[in-house]
Amino acid sequence: MSSPILVLTTFPDIDTAQRMSREMVQAKLAACVNIAAAGQSIYMWEGKIFQETEHIAIIKTTDKCYPELESYIKTQHPYELPEIISTPITNGSKDYLDWLMNDLTNELTTKTTS
Repeated sequence: MSSPILVLTTFPDIDTAQRMSREMVQAKLAACVNIAAAGQSIYMWEGKIFQETEHIAIIKTTDKCYPELESYIKTQHPYELPEIISTPITNGSKDYLDWLMNDLTNELTTKTTS
């Protein structure tokens, strides 16, 4: 049985965030993606501290979709090592979670029977 999860990733610009989010939803890798306003990320990379403007994406999907979603992000993302973090959704609006699960489960059924 599939369970709902949230996946977080960041993008260097709004155009990339919008394009990849749209592709994730069209491919049924995600039911919904929220793109937050630009914010600052501070991190260490190859021994140097960086501060960059990024857009965070909050991706609503399922654990069954996760492997394909992760693969998509890794291959399409402009970063060498994109942030990809997943956490289970343990509580939420039943109606919303039912919609999320039905939206992606219907696509999984279609993919496996085609």
